[in-house]
Amino acid sequence: MTPMPGLLTITHLTLKETVRRRVLLAALVCGLAFLVLFSLGFRMIQHENHGQGAMQVIERHMFLSFVTLAGLYAVNFLTLMTAALVPVDTLSGEIGSGVMQTLASKPIRRTEILLGKWLGHWIVVVGYFAFMAGGVLLVTRWLGGFTPPNLRLGLPLMLLEATIFLTLSIAGGTRFSTVTNAVTVVGLYGLAFIGSWMEQIGTMASNDAARYVGTVASLIIPSEAMWQLAAHHMQPPIMRDLGVTPFSPVSVPSGAMVAWAGGYVVVVLLAAVRTFRRRPL
Repeated sequence: MTPMPGLLTITHLTLKETVRRRVLLAALVCGLAFLVLFSLGFRMIQHENHGQGAMQVIERHMFLSFVTLAGLYAVNFLTLMTAALVPVDTLSGEIGSGVMQTLASKPIRRTEILLGKWLGHWIVVVGYFAFMAGGVLLVTRWLGGFTPPNLRLGLPLMLLEATIFLTLSIAGGTRFSTVTNAVTVVGLYGLAFIGSWMEQIGTMASNDAARYVGTVASLIIPSEAMWQLAAHHMQPPIMRDLGVTPFSPVSVPSGAMVAWAGGYVVVVLLAAVRTFRRRPL
């Protein structure tokens, strides 16, 4: 079997298996419930503000931007958890159950198995992210007539963040048990979250120690930096300059951090391939 058909076969099987499992269904149900709740809340807030008639054009624009970013922040979190937890046992679980030994005995290389599983889950994550982010943007456009600026920059950065956690989850499955892998990936999310806010607070307070610690944490796991940069792009310049919301980062990640994040995904994926090829089954 040539490499490309082998990889595509594993991708196809991964998509079928992911759709069959209840964890994806649970993620979709929770996502749909969030979109319904977001729509109702957005509609009620809009109705109340129109009733008061007190909001000027600029104030209303800033308000809609804040609510939209809050919705996208929730989408970001749900997508990250889906990217991390849906594939968390795709390798470790199959190794433990003996399924992987059977699969590896076929004329398919281990590299194709791992990359096929990564690609299949990435397609699922892209679809879930498109469903969730598209839902929020559709609600704000339909009910409020508002669309955030620079979506062409912000949405790919959010997807890159999810790709980081997907890759970490796949890589962890080559070495750890399912439970250990899940705890590790969620712990890394906590590290990225705290590190990013330490950097922001350290910059705002001119505390070099806190800022350096946060920067190091962002280099170890650059996911949250992608959200900070996405939020920076997807809000009006006046909100960025005034820093009036929690989504207005004081320390804005540079393009070099985006390159670091992209390289991070490649390096972690290559390390996962290397580990999986050497692991006894």
